Amino acid sequence: MPSRPKAWLSWSSGKDSAWALEVLRRQGDFEVVALLTTVNRKYDRVAMHAVRETLLRQQAESAGLPLVTVPIPYPCPNEAYETAMAAAIERAKAEGVRHVAFGDLFLEDIRRYREEKMAACDMTPLFPVWGLDTRALAREMISNGVRALLTCVNPKKLSGSFAGREFDVELLAQLPPGVDPCGENGEFHSFVYAGPMFHKPICIKKGEIVERDGFVFADVLPLSEPSPQNDAS
Repeated sequence: MPSRPKAWLSWSSGKDSAWALEVLRRQGDFEVVALLTTVNRKYDRVAMHAVRETLLRQQAESAGLPLVTVPIPYPCPNEAYETAMAAAIERAKAEGVRHVAFGDLFLEDIRRYREEKMAACDMTPLFPVWGLDTRALAREMISNGVRALLTCVNPKKLSGSFAGREFDVELLAQLPPGVDPCGENGEFHSFVYAGPMFHKPICIKKGEIVERDGFVFADVLPLSEPSPQNDAS
């Protein structure tokens, strides 16, 4: 049997990229060989999701995949982001990878941006969860064992009281009208700590909730570590 094309997966630490990994593995057309994540180098956290790099690495280990981190400055001009990502993509190409998968759901402008940037690097983007009904998708993820916490909430779109809550059916039932069940419009971001894409759950505990830069962040801590002063970015 011929070998499958290799792909890297853009990994945010949240539920959508985690489910994209599950879908790619179920379909079996591509071999996901690494997770690609941008990390805020000032705080050592996943950009926007504010998840500690320690937990990010535990996710990769539980998914059975190597992790490729892309350090970016804070704040990060778009030029700096694109330069860092281009260097990472060159590494992927050197390792025989010609596809990068994304967990985008329906934002056309984001998809066009990714397609343009990948084409410029002679890479092909994959969108394994694109176009799925987000209400049905959210329930499918939960029913299949995905467990996640909301780590970042945009209070302009959703009450900050949702920060730190479990992504579960109760939360879905309480989301206000107009809020996407998967947070695709930027209402919230999440951290996945259990699901079928992992060999074992990640043991965590909830930390402090802080407001910074117009967002409400809920810290997540490895269960084995003491609770330090929060520095969510």
